[in-house]
Amino acid sequence: MYEPTGRHPNLAFLWPAFAAASVSEIASLIATQFVDLAIGSGDSAVLSEPKWATPNHIALELRTLRLREFTTARSGVATLLCAPLTLHGPAIADLAPGHSLVAALCNGGLQRVFVTDWRSADADMRFLGVDDYLANLNVVVDQLGGHVDLVGLCQGGWMALLNAARFPTKVRKLVLAGAPIDIAAGRSGVSALADASPLAVFHELVNLGDGRVLGHKVFKFWGPESIASEDVHRLLQTPEPIESPAFAQLEALFQDWYAWTMDLPGAYYLEVVEKVYKRNELATGHFVALGQTIDLATVRAPIFLLAARDDELVTPAQLFATEHLVSTSARNLRREMAPCRHVGLFVGKATLEEFWPRIVRWIVEPEIIGAESGKTHANRERNVH
Repeated sequence: MYEPTGRHPNLAFLWPAFAAASVSEIASLIATQFVDLAIGSGDSAVLSEPKWATPNHIALELRTLRLREFTTARSGVATLLCAPLTLHGPAIADLAPGHSLVAALCNGGLQRVFVTDWRSADADMRFLGVDDYLANLNVVVDQLGGHVDLVGLCQGGWMALLNAARFPTKVRKLVLAGAPIDIAAGRSGVSALADASPLAVFHELVNLGDGRVLGHKVFKFWGPESIASEDVHRLLQTPEPIESPAFAQLEALFQDWYAWTMDLPGAYYLEVVEKVYKRNELATGHFVALGQTIDLATVRAPIFLLAARDDELVTPAQLFATEHLVSTSARNLRREMAPCRHVGLFVGKATLEEFWPRIVRWIVEPEIIGAESGKTHANRERNVH
């Protein structure tokens, strides 16, 4: 989930639950206060799903996703963008002209670009877990030739790394941007919330949604209903004056994206909370995916790590810890830090123009062969501030 202004979720309604003496008391208090503050008396108006800015078509439809294709060539290694799977929709990867990561990749020279357009969960999807999403992601990789360059954003980042570890021969190069990999390496607003909240909190959210986390209801206590124009202006890093018609159009697109929310399967949501955040299983080597315990040391593909300096959801340390967990050679591992907040990594004009062209050049350049092991090399590539 994303709160663009950098403020943490309103936790006041959770504090009485933390003081409860038993799990049953916790669940009862949480249920009462969630009903009052999160569910409310009526449903929100139905909003239209945000549109994608760049022309595309649906190349494949699976239970968990639609695969969007943005291509200008029919051959060559495909670049698969694993979009965030969270409260807000994946169209953030293609918000508007000048604020589109998809366009930045295509304009930079990548000719076969695809994006996971995750589906909002309906009632029949409530029991889907991480394995279901990973299996569908693997089907997509096979559909694209069985060997891809994988770009993982935010929550799509740990999913991309999980895929690379579970199927190491299928990923040629890996880019992770603003992805929570080692939760213990730093402390963010989201990881602090997950650590401090009893599991009963998250189970009750799922129970109140009849097996799903209903985005439009959770949204009521996660953050404000809209974002101040000044905050949107900073996030988009646009040169357009804040009072101009051009900025008003951009802001409307951003506010539409922010207002439309995704529903998540309860099983998937609880797995992420417990395995990724509470137990840090991906980093500690205890995450089991599709029947196999995941060891990130099996990942040897070249990796590019892009963090946001002022990220309120994922601290740079939680991402940069990846370099000590994988076996990628030091010469094939890059890390950079953009001076922005979380969502600025994907929609900030300056970030898209300065950092992502370098990433595209890195993707297309040949892998450096014969480099030393990444796990034994202390000095990494430059850290841009």
